[in-house]
Amino acid sequence: MFKRLNSSSPWVWMTGGMVSLCLVAVLGVMLLIGWKGLAYFWPAPVYEFKIETPHGEETVFGQIYSVESIPSRQLKEAGVELKDKQLEEHQRLLIKVANREREAHDFISVLDQNILSQVANPDLAVIERTENGAFFGFPKGYLDNGKVTTSALTHEFFQQKITLAEIRRTEIASIEQREIEKVNYQLNALKTERASYLSGGKAVPAKIQDAIGTLELRYQSLEELLLQRRADFSLDSLIVKDRYGDNVRIALNDVLGLWYPNDMSWPEKVAHWAGLIASFVTDNPREANSEGGVFPAIFGTVLMVLLMSIMVTPLGVLAAVYLHEYAGKNAFTRIIRIAVVNLAGVPSIVYGVFGLGFFVYFVGGSIDSLFYSETLPNPTFGTPGILWSSLTLAILTLPVVIVSTEEGLTRIPTSVRHGSMALGATQAETLWRIVLPMASPAIMTGLILAIARAAGEVAPLMLVGVVKVAPSLPLDGNFPFLHLDRKFMHLGYHVYDVGFQSPNIEAARPLVYATSLLLVTVIVSLNLAAITIRNHLREKYRALEQEI
Repeated sequence: MFKRLNSSSPWVWMTGGMVSLCLVAVLGVMLLIGWKGLAYFWPAPVYEFKIETPHGEETVFGQIYSVESIPSRQLKEAGVELKDKQLEEHQRLLIKVANREREAHDFISVLDQNILSQVANPDLAVIERTENGAFFGFPKGYLDNGKVTTSALTHEFFQQKITLAEIRRTEIASIEQREIEKVNYQLNALKTERASYLSGGKAVPAKIQDAIGTLELRYQSLEELLLQRRADFSLDSLIVKDRYGDNVRIALNDVLGLWYPNDMSWPEKVAHWAGLIASFVTDNPREANSEGGVFPAIFGTVLMVLLMSIMVTPLGVLAAVYLHEYAGKNAFTRIIRIAVVNLAGVPSIVYGVFGLGFFVYFVGGSIDSLFYSETLPNPTFGTPGILWSSLTLAILTLPVVIVSTEEGLTRIPTSVRHGSMALGATQAETLWRIVLPMASPAIMTGLILAIARAAGEVAPLMLVGVVKVAPSLPLDGNFPFLHLDRKFMHLGYHVYDVGFQSPNIEAARPLVYATSLLLVTVIVSLNLAAITIRNHLREKYRALEQEI
């Protein structure tokens, strides 16, 4: 037996088995997240239930959210009277009833024995709204400019009105988010410039006063136009019959979509499913992140990782080059290397505290006092933002880049350096033209590891820039276009917020899976881009390594 263990075969099989087990585990987790996340967008049927309750028979519109088996013994102990006492188990259905403003709860739990009937009516619609979640009911009428329409109220008629509403909503959003925001940004910049003149005891130039007056008039006219468009839009409404038989008026400007899941064919369901996924990726969040999309979180995550990569790569490479090429091999250098390696084990929240104290309060406060004194006491850079988040994560991932780069420099033979300098090149030229290009695959490996860790970090970001809902993106059309002082949203924090801070955990749970899948997809995409660059560099310098 000991002879067999001393041979290589058992260990090869053991390591191969462990690698296979790890791959299966990772694949299983990804499949679970993907299934739970993508199933959330599928247009599930909406049923009309007849339910027996202690108060009599009730009608409920809802989607079956989950089904679980409950032992009859457990139900008896809970005091539930069973109709069929011979059954060992009963089914308990969790039904999403929506209509949040008219119901006590978003979900109800019902035993299968209390369901008298369950019908998938083809005219039962799901109406997605900007507030209060979805609404289940039968569309029965339409108010056009405040008047009841006499048109044929078919499914196609309502879809046409929803399409028209989307066009009008886009027009209103363009006025609000582009024109008004641009004028407001310019107006704030001019008012800040005027404040600097007044604080210095100087007279404000006439051109600044005139520009402020012009922009204020422009802002007032745009605001009036926006209010008028919203008032006109609010005159159109859907009339929907709910489960109580009441006709409920839903303003068209609150309706984002309307579909009939029980009347959809399979291709229509697939197309609708793909459209909901696209909306989730491209839209802004609503209802305290429990509804809508996650585009600002995607944008903030990618931008933060890119800024972090731009900052950490030169710092890590320069540190590694100094330690390997210039620093003497003595006790002090060994202590520095040990310190660098130990930095990788420091908890990430400690880096967040460091970033808050050093970058935000010290560096940012100093920048404000030197360059933005006219805006004080309102801070510009002396408050958490995407710049300080990127710098904090750059410090957090710096040890990974240093170690990986130094290992790449170690693998380059010393004869390469000697040969280059023997031909007349200086040490700096040798490093720049020979050593660093050959070590570039190792540098990219360090960057890949840094991206993999930084993109999923949440704890330090909560202290140095990430927020629940950001009022605007760090990148827009206003000069200087990239606003590093702004706060931002992050997919990792979105998962934490939806999963642990949502008031309705049952409704928010699928969003946790969907956002987690999106976060993994973003990280994999960034890593694949870095791996592609690394492989290109490896192939480019492979011939040089073989010649050496």
